[in-house]
Amino acid sequence: MTPEAAGSPAFEQVMQAVAREVEDTLDALLPPVPGPQGRVVAAMRYACLGGGKRLRPFLLVSSAAMFDVPAATARRAAAAVEMIHCYSLVHDDLPAMDDSDLRRGRPTVHCAFDDATAVLAGDGLLTEAFAVLADARTAAKEAVRLRLIAGLARASGMAGMVGGQMIDLSAERDRLDLAGITRLQALKTGALITFSCVAGAILGEAGPEDSAALVGYAGDLGLAFQIVDDLLDVEGDVASIGKPTGQDSAAGKATFVALLGVEEARRKAGELCERAVRRLDRFGPRAGPLERAARFVCERRS
Repeated sequence: MTPEAAGSPAFEQVMQAVAREVEDTLDALLPPVPGPQGRVVAAMRYACLGGGKRLRPFLLVSSAAMFDVPAATARRAAAAVEMIHCYSLVHDDLPAMDDSDLRRGRPTVHCAFDDATAVLAGDGLLTEAFAVLADARTAAKEAVRLRLIAGLARASGMAGMVGGQMIDLSAERDRLDLAGITRLQALKTGALITFSCVAGAILGEAGPEDSAALVGYAGDLGLAFQIVDDLLDVEGDVASIGKPTGQDSAAGKATFVALLGVEEARRKAGELCERAVRRLDRFGPRAGPLERAARFVCERRS
């Protein structure tokens, strides 16, 4: 697989097809409701159905396919992961956190609705994600459902995304060194990416060696993703990225780019993507979509 293949129209079409399927699943899982509670459901739908690359669902669907998991099953688990991701974005954009007014090229949830509704919408998505994983339609075996629930809880809670966000908000954030930034992003961004990859193995009841290979792949991929995100914050523009740029540098936050410089950060991201691809060797051609996803992460411009 050549590096150019990741950005080919064919691969982008595959990603877009998965994104549409997951969007349809989210639409069915979050139907509009009448009455006063309809406002929070509308905000949840606004947060989830507003487009996006759906990288995490793509990773989950692709890893599940390697173990012959039915597509409909994988899409339900992928929708649960996307609910968690979207909830985190809703809360991340709030005035009490990053105070952003643009996400995916349109007003953030608290701007489109109000702060209180945005908080409740995030809470609703967080809770609903676990309801989806607990449903027998997601996995027939109770043991598999429990592993999914426990894994997503770890990835999104105090030992994962929430813990990383707390470090990001702390007074020490601006003084973190490279090891500190790496740990922060492994929690805030990497933990959910790792779960997305491993969830496919859980659904397929794969062995520990296969799961370990996916954990290694996801760890490298998640770090590369964040480095590229830092590069886009410096080099990107609002029109292509769909959210404000330059916020981290304006706030004086330590980032991979601030610590390494643009060229070294770009080199590091490429090195991580290549290492992530090598970790997939044991899977052979079955891992093609995950390999191309790694290339895509390194080459993305939005």
